Amino acid sequence: MALYDILGATYSRTRQPDPRIAAQIQAALGDAADVINVGAGTGSYEPPQTVLAVEPSQVMLAQRPPRSAPAVRAVAEHLPLRDDAADAVMALLTVHHWNDPAAGIAELRRVARRRIVILTWDQRIFRERFWLVREYLPQAAAFDDTRAIPADRLATLLGGAHQEPVHVPHDCTDGFGAAYWRRPHAYLDPQVRAGISMLAQTGEDALAPGLAKLTDDLATGHWHDRHADLIALDTLDVGYRLLLTDL
Repeated sequence: MALYDILGATYSRTRQPDPRIAAQIQAALGDAADVINVGAGTGSYEPPQTVLAVEPSQVMLAQRPPRSAPAVRAVAEHLPLRDDAADAVMALLTVHHWNDPAAGIAELRRVARRRIVILTWDQRIFRERFWLVREYLPQAAAFDDTRAIPADRLATLLGGAHQEPVHVPHDCTDGFGAAYWRRPHAYLDPQVRAGISMLAQTGEDALAPGLAKLTDDLATGHWHDRHADLIALDTLDVGYRLLLTDL
């Protein structure tokens, strides 16, 4: 059973594409005439020129909107596609789920004619800058330590890559890990946590003490006192990165 057959049942409710991040991804794809989306999930950020989505989870595929691109159930390490199948291939917040990232990247390089675009994160920056894992849920960060692929390693596997920071808006509509950095109450919502793999896979029992501490700190105002500087910010760099490679 694919990971998101278990975790993805409510994914489309909390993981709506953010238009500002979408614009950055679209700019990274450039003038690609056709795009393949690998690890496509429910279809977030797919541009109009997407010709195929690749996703291993049937639960995620079932949540794709009507009239979205055709989709096939497969894994990144074994793409059912010919060489040079599309101008561009994108893989967004998915590489950390692959069993063999090196094999998956090799497949992206085989299938893309001109460009590869990957959205990932730098775990070191994420640990340092994101208050939730630093102060409340270090066990979730420890879980990500085991699966996060350093951006520099990905760049090497890609044969070189340009890296762009992806700043997270304070009102981000895509509820990934650090999306609620200025809305701490959101992390107390089980449905929100269910859409964030690092929290869902860490497990509620392990998260309970940290969530109880966060609940208390919000009630007493300690969180807001400690993080008053965040309230004035519109965006935050928490380590998310776009990697662009031209072939």
